[in-house]
Amino acid sequence: MPYRAPVADFRFLLDHVAGFDAVAATDRFSEATPDMTDAILTEAAKMCEAVLAPLNRAGDLHPAHLENGVVRTSPGFAEGYRAIAEGGWIGMSADPANGGMGLPMALTTAVNDMMSAACLALQLNPLMTQGQIEALEHHASDTLRDLYIPKLISGEWCGTMNLTEPQAGSDVGALRTKATDNGDGTYAITGQKIYISWADNDFTDNVCHLVLARLPDGVAGTKGISLFLVPKFIPDADGNPGKANDLRVVSLEHKLGLHGSPTAVMEYSGAVGWMVGPENGGMAAMFTMMNNARLGVGTQGIGVAEGAYQHALAYAQDRKQGKAGGTGSIIEHADVRRMLAEMKADTFAARAIAMMCACAIDMAAATDDAGWRARAAFLTPIAKAFGTDTGIKVASLGVQVHGGMGFIEETGAAQYLRDVRVTAIYEGTNGIQAMDLVARKLMDGGEAAKLLIEEIRAGAEAARASHADLAEAVWQAAEDLQETTDWLTAQDDLQQRFSGAVPYLAAFARVLGGHAHLAAAIHGDAGCARLATFYIKRLLPEVTGLLAHVREGSADLLAITPDDLAA
Repeated sequence: MPYRAPVADFRFLLDHVAGFDAVAATDRFSEATPDMTDAILTEAAKMCEAVLAPLNRAGDLHPAHLENGVVRTSPGFAEGYRAIAEGGWIGMSADPANGGMGLPMALTTAVNDMMSAACLALQLNPLMTQGQIEALEHHASDTLRDLYIPKLISGEWCGTMNLTEPQAGSDVGALRTKATDNGDGTYAITGQKIYISWADNDFTDNVCHLVLARLPDGVAGTKGISLFLVPKFIPDADGNPGKANDLRVVSLEHKLGLHGSPTAVMEYSGAVGWMVGPENGGMAAMFTMMNNARLGVGTQGIGVAEGAYQHALAYAQDRKQGKAGGTGSIIEHADVRRMLAEMKADTFAARAIAMMCACAIDMAAATDDAGWRARAAFLTPIAKAFGTDTGIKVASLGVQVHGGMGFIEETGAAQYLRDVRVTAIYEGTNGIQAMDLVARKLMDGGEAAKLLIEEIRAGAEAARASHADLAEAVWQAAEDLQETTDWLTAQDDLQQRFSGAVPYLAAFARVLGGHAHLAAAIHGDAGCARLATFYIKRLLPEVTGLLAHVREGSADLLAITPDDLAA
């Protein structure tokens, strides 16, 4: 599956949409000059196109498998991982004091997008490690940080997160894994975890698991959970992998997609672990990793959307079918043109939102400003949910563009859809992201939402002189969004909010996408303006129906009984 990294799109978003100029103007990220940014994007693109993209199909056809208790990875994955590690791409945003580059999250997000498009199954490995590095930077003791982070950054070791258990999925507080104090600064971890991405491999020297468990006196629910670092091999006195820990991969899941990424059931039998963060503070520490991963997973969806779009575009340009003018290829048919335009427009919108979120994270890190933190927190569930929903939608349209050949595995179109489908589920389902948005993220009375909407309206006002009709449509959608936000914040009953949470998040994403496309129409070429017109006139009107759904509240929804649904 050939892949061309959209470097020009990233440059455009950084320069004209996401606000990267403010990031580069801070003392913390002053080295992120245009020349450096260009070099990073260009080098990452070369690796993704030449090294990772050729592995995508191999991972699907030759899945990771368990052999005598050790995971054997797909052909070429070891070499691909080495290219990622040796290029320094794992520790891009990590602290330079530990060997990281200290670069903005916006650049890490762009590189993760490219790697996801090239080979999502392999990219999931360094994504998990990036999240673990951030969690350890914020919550681990100096001893743990000094030992583990440099090796995670270098790629010698890799990291995982262990939350889910058979009886404790989204309800993490129901976990049963236990931790017992060994009296020497370590803890014995006993329990079973499921759905552990990249729980083992045959190309790193160690695998470091972050495991949620409960101490004997830990209270029920999430408030009694602690976090532990549990390595596959216990480091010796020199910091090298020593004896094997008391943990094992029980089995690998047989999945719809992502066959090259081993997803394991893990058994811990008194395994030695070290506490990360305070007792009973496990969820706060783990959320650092999860929030990092949520933007990363949203970016995975966008990357797959890009790959699926390129695959469908190439097919549509080549396939001759029916009576079509111009080239005679199916790209000349109006409905195929519609699908491709929707794929491209939505991918641009989702990528813009992810980059806005990453820049807000960078500004919060550089300034320690509460406003930037609130903006980053508000955008994170939108970036995760809309990014992954877009990946699924675009991959599905990619199958449709191929027609019957899309349903045939040999064309490769179906792999994108199978691989990306899980992204709407892991790191918090998209429904949970939406519930978080309308509940926790609106606890400020809607202030963070209001500031974003005001920014969108200001952008529309500024665009009236050159793009009056597009500007008016975006301005009106933002106005309607603000009215619905005011309605939501006035609802004390959370069921009223939750019943319309998903359409509210979708509406907010649509409006943010309109804002990004309007900026593209102003600063881009004629093609950008035409794509913006398509998005704003054909996709943005969906906001009206989505907001009507939100304001309907919960009464009619909850009036539908389980018997009604079973009838």
